[in-house]
Amino acid sequence: MAMNRIQFQTGLSLPSFLEQYGTEAQCEAALESVRWHQGFRCPACGEAGHYVLKDKTHKTFQCKGCRVQTSLIAGTLFHSTYLALTVWFLAIYWSVKPRRACQFWR
Repeated sequence: MAMNRIQFQTGLSLPSFLEQYGTEAQCEAALESVRWHQGFRCPACGEAGHYVLKDKTHKTFQCKGCRVQTSLIAGTLFHSTYLALTVWFLAIYWSVKPRRACQFWR
């Protein structure tokens, strides 16, 4: 059977990962760009205009039109948790990090 090249690719090293996602601000920026890749849109009315409120933990966006507030982590895997995004990102990194089969079967 041929080797699956996608499954056994080298992936991102831990130092590179920590350089990209080592701080809470970097994780928030990455989550924001993935969640609203074309910019923030209010989940209630679809308005693009918004204010950014910073509370104790994560960014909160308030719509300029209807004033609905939405947290950066609302409706995501990270919703209702008290763990920092850096902890979540590192846990996801370790759970999906590619491994080479030859290291385990020799």
